[in-house]
Amino acid sequence: MNYIIVVDWGTSHLRAYLCKVMTDGQFEHVDSAYALGVSKCEPNFQQELMHCIQPWAEQFGKLAIYLAGQIGSSIGWKEAPYLPCPVAPGKIAQSCLEFNCQGHKISVIPGVSCQLDDNNYDVMRGEEIQVLGWLQLHKSHSVGRHLLCLPGTHTKWVLIENGEIQLFKTAMTGELYDLLSNQSVLIQQPTSNFDCAAFAKGAKYTLESELGNFSHGIFSVRSKQLFGELSPEQASSYLSGLLIGSDVRAAINAHQWQLNATTKVTIIGDAHLSQCFADVLTMQNISSEICEVSKTTLLGFSSVYQAKKV
Repeated sequence: MNYIIVVDWGTSHLRAYLCKVMTDGQFEHVDSAYALGVSKCEPNFQQELMHCIQPWAEQFGKLAIYLAGQIGSSIGWKEAPYLPCPVAPGKIAQSCLEFNCQGHKISVIPGVSCQLDDNNYDVMRGEEIQVLGWLQLHKSHSVGRHLLCLPGTHTKWVLIENGEIQLFKTAMTGELYDLLSNQSVLIQQPTSNFDCAAFAKGAKYTLESELGNFSHGIFSVRSKQLFGELSPEQASSYLSGLLIGSDVRAAINAHQWQLNATTKVTIIGDAHLSQCFADVLTMQNISSEICEVSKTTLLGFSSVYQAKKV
């Protein structure tokens, strides 16, 4: 039986999956392991990875390892290239950076870049795996235009045309939430409890405010607490609504695609965060569907594996 290790190695976390390679090239998930992200283990990348996969190596030997995410960036282990858009899945698979480490053949999957019509550049590493996985879910995904939303630390809005990544735009929604929650005057009592009504209030405030009101609007997290419209426990959810509302509003106003009531947005990410984006899109009468991120991740890795074998 053939086994393989695939690793989604981001800035904060390493998620490794031991998979069985089926006769059709698809991956069957066998086991998972977790370790430190790129920013937390630099420069001991080799040590961190080998320690993480040691039980699997002892049981199955020197398996091939596929790496995706920030581990292939300028702050990672080995820098893989950015492929310019438009880019097809096969091109991504054929552009992996390969090297050997303690008997394991390692393939680092490249990132993707695009230049928008305002001459600004955008880049992604790791999210392309979920995009490739989504393309594998159904043949119809490789025909026509589709808009994907990948929420997270750096949310990606990705335009797909006929199976190719045409362009994408990044919003620092998750990172802003973390910074404002932990390093500003806005949140005095951080909490993991989620208040749906406060979230909706924050999203509504942003969606209905005048353009350019973002920096002014954020202070309402503080002022609404001072005047009793928000409790300290509700403030985190309200802030999340403000930021996701701003993210969605920018996507609606982006001229690179037409996001309206006839559009269906596919959301791929953490279940709770994906539902938050779906709820805000619904507030704007835009339909969406949520795809399970682990499934699309493994499908994406398997599509790279299969393309490399051709």
